[in-house]
Amino acid sequence: MAKAYTRCKNKLGELAVRFQTAVRNVDGDQITGWLIVVLIVVVVGAAFMKTYQTTITDLWSSIMKKIKSSFGL
Repeated sequence: MAKAYTRCKNKLGELAVRFQTAVRNVDGDQITGWLIVVLIVVVVGAAFMKTYQTTITDLWSSIMKKIKSSFGL
């Protein structure tokens, strides 16, 4: 059991080092990649919000109505 714990601990340490290396890497390609990912997330999120705005608003209103009726507000 101690061997398994030690191996798991070592693997987690290696993973943490790899993650820190990836985050600290300031190569232009990686920064460009992160910017592209952020741009895609923003564009997809905006399109989703625009498309389903009325559904989201109706859902939020019904949730708030249910909360208010449950607590007598």
